[in-house]
Amino acid sequence: MKKEQTTKRSVQGGNGKTRKKVAKKRKRKAPEAADLTIVDEIIGRHQGAEGALIPVLQEVQGHYGYIPEGAVPRIAEGLKVYPSSIYGVMTFYSQFNLKPMGKNIIRVCCGTACHVKGAERVSSKFKEILKVPMGETTEDRNFTLEQVACIGACSLAPAVMVNDEVHGKVTPDEAVKILDQYKS
Repeated sequence: MKKEQTTKRSVQGGNGKTRKKVAKKRKRKAPEAADLTIVDEIIGRHQGAEGALIPVLQEVQGHYGYIPEGAVPRIAEGLKVYPSSIYGVMTFYSQFNLKPMGKNIIRVCCGTACHVKGAERVSSKFKEILKVPMGETTEDRNFTLEQVACIGACSLAPAVMVNDEVHGKVTPDEAVKILDQYKS
């Protein structure tokens, strides 16, 4: 019974150590305000063109690495579309990022072949080394860690993709070597 109470308190943040972790998680850095003058230039190149929203979003993301929140009202005004339509497009297509991404994006495949060959152990090793959960970016913005459904390299399972480069038959020990290749 006593052990059960201790566990419950830990989950609720009852001890000091857990509270610190919870507070640290909540205290995330807000992305710094981006200079949005380039957004106006991009809109200007596409203004009046039919179906310009996706190319504009792609160019904005190409410049910033993500779509800054402040860019949405400018794009809406410039292309004369509702901001809700822009958010609808950005959330529908997985290519658009609404938060800053790392310089290097690590995609750990979790498809069937990779899962069977130990992708979970590889994922755990990356999380341990980078100290970020899946879907998050390291504080130095050097790495973003993602889990993807399939990268189409089943014969290389478990496979990991870093930016556009595929690494096959990855073991947890090789995760360290892979990261060393991309550290700046």
